[in-house]
Amino acid sequence: MFTARDSREKGILAYPLPQGDIEGDIIGNMPRFPGIHSLPADTAPLAAAAAWPIDRPLIMLHSGSSAAQWSRYSILASPMAVYRFDGRSTLTGSLPADCRRPRLRHEPMADIDAVLAATASGSHPPRHHGDSLPPFVGGWIGYFSYDLGRVLEPAARHDAPAPDDRCWPLIELAYCPHALVHDNLHERWHTFGPPHSPHHCVPTHTTETDDPVVGDLHCLTTPDEYVRAVARTIQYIAAGDIFQANLAQRFTADFRGSPRRLALSALDSSGAWYGAYLETSPGRRIISLSPELFLQVNGRAERRKVVTRPIKGTRPGSADTRQLAESEKDAAELHMIVDLMRNDLGRVCEFGSIRVEAGRVIETHRTVHHGVGQVAGNLREDVSFGDLLQATFPGGSVTGAPKIRAMQIIDELEPIRRGPYCGAIGYISDCGNACLSIAIRTILLTGREEAGRPDCLTGVLDYSAGCGIVADSEPLAEYRESIDKTAVLRQALKEQKALVAPDA
Repeated sequence: MFTARDSREKGILAYPLPQGDIEGDIIGNMPRFPGIHSLPADTAPLAAAAAWPIDRPLIMLHSGSSAAQWSRYSILASPMAVYRFDGRSTLTGSLPADCRRPRLRHEPMADIDAVLAATASGSHPPRHHGDSLPPFVGGWIGYFSYDLGRVLEPAARHDAPAPDDRCWPLIELAYCPHALVHDNLHERWHTFGPPHSPHHCVPTHTTETDDPVVGDLHCLTTPDEYVRAVARTIQYIAAGDIFQANLAQRFTADFRGSPRRLALSALDSSGAWYGAYLETSPGRRIISLSPELFLQVNGRAERRKVVTRPIKGTRPGSADTRQLAESEKDAAELHMIVDLMRNDLGRVCEFGSIRVEAGRVIETHRTVHHGVGQVAGNLREDVSFGDLLQATFPGGSVTGAPKIRAMQIIDELEPIRRGPYCGAIGYISDCGNACLSIAIRTILLTGREEAGRPDCLTGVLDYSAGCGIVADSEPLAEYRESIDKTAVLRQALKEQKALVAPDA
């Protein structure tokens, strides 16, 4: 576990964010790309996050992988503006002086395109840096809630949808033109934004925070209720409504203490390829330990390539990979979702450019093996980021096939709204690159901040786990699998020594 105390004792360099309030009254007038510097290679991303000033919001995307192609970079930043959509669009804070404030129409995809266009104007870094730049050079970081899918595709709504007891915004994107970006492959830091020399970085005295304490973890649904929901899904499959659906249940516990400490411990122990910790709004925190890439866009290329890598099929890391490789059920699930994602991308890609680059590979992460497919295509010139989301969101691996009918069944059978869980988390860089993960293995914290202590939250912890239901699914086995998928949460709590009941 990386703590603030550890970072001070080891002489870790903390990034000196510019002084001023989050509204950006000072940093809003700074040059966009005054310089790109390297930081000492021995400053680990989690250690830098541990030394982040408590009174500055932390936005972090963290890679637990050093792979050259996938999940290679970690990003740390504080926002100067936040775009939110929850039926209406709002933009709080200040954009840089050279950006024209976008006109919002309260239509989420149009408004996202507007805010992205506002900051992308004139934001490209000097040409001589070329391909040596990381994919994120400043831009927007945040999440898209699963429930946004009901807005994008009204036909997916059930007549009597589940209640929304947490009321998370449907979209929250933080504008972060000033950022630290760590290249895990080359163990090198890049900085964007303020014209500081890295030699001006000094250790930051960080306020001590409370250990997180978690109460009894309990499930919103009983085992019998979940088993009946799985059985009902199988009936829909038998009737020809769908081929598969992803059915989830939510686990909840009381929470008090430091979300940051829990996040850093969880990111460290999980080794998640697409980890995230987001402080985008007061009283809400997101900790994501996702292994799954939803969308990756290369915006610098002449022909913008988009890649999706859906996951279906999981086995413990201790198991022989042949158990997963030889599973016909898991292979069939993945084949359906690969086909669905190919069709989704076909709506926005150049004719003939869609290709299945990997039908199914067995990929080993720190604690599990996954079955992974890979589909790619070249986006048409007239396609915006909003268009891409409209065509593909939510991801097929967390809905089912056909997608709209599967979403209707999820709406009918799940007793509560998902919120950010099963949505997407990641960045859209000002240079046109983008990377979003599927928000699975995601902890949602909702509550109130203690006066004068923004890193001490009192409220509830929510963690959901889902299973892909197909024709030959066994309801009780699917229930047990959903329980097994809480292991990453339990491990994170164990590492942090948070108090938690031993049974769900």
